[in-house]
Amino acid sequence: MTARTSANEARQAVPTGARAARKREAILEAARTVFLREGFGAGVDQLAAEAGVSKVTVYNHFGSKENLFNAVIGQTLDEALEVAQSVIQAKLAESDDVRTDLLEACRTWVAGLTTPEVLALRNVIAGERHRFPELGATWQEEGPGRQHAALAAALGRLDERGLLRIPDMELAVLQLSGLVLSPHLVYGAYGTALDEDLAERLVQGGVDMFLRQYAVNP
Repeated sequence: MTARTSANEARQAVPTGARAARKREAILEAARTVFLREGFGAGVDQLAAEAGVSKVTVYNHFGSKENLFNAVIGQTLDEALEVAQSVIQAKLAESDDVRTDLLEACRTWVAGLTTPEVLALRNVIAGERHRFPELGATWQEEGPGRQHAALAAALGRLDERGLLRIPDMELAVLQLSGLVLSPHLVYGAYGTALDEDLAERLVQGGVDMFLRQYAVNP
């Protein structure tokens, strides 16, 4: 049986049910471990062995190694951004204390995306971007794209309520990201983490700079 044949069969019948869900989760967890250790060049045989399943089972669930890596990206970013998305959606848009709630949103955003595992996955994707640009597209869509859209919606609501004045929302969201998150990504690309005190100063200083620019009564 060839890899192409296995992929075709996977498209015909993706396993369902509780047992299949457990296998799918095991494959995803194993794949994340192997991809972080070996890079995208890891073979499906390695992924299957790590998960304790057959190679055919991997294809039955995901169809291809590319699909599996994309699923790993999606799952990792879902976990990394869960708390920040909750704060943004549940608190920030209707906030009566914009600085406090924006600080919380930024702290959880930074905390989620600066774990060693998330930074390592980001570095693997960056290293493969020339050969597999679709991996970078998935990261952009599931990470910055989703987070920036949530922030834009919440900040737009604050603008509507007269608490902020933001004439260029796309620019404003990128500026906020640059102030509180980007230094971590730059240092993380070289395996260096900012200490907790500096990380907190970045968040507080970044939010205050942002509000001096956009708050109606800074």
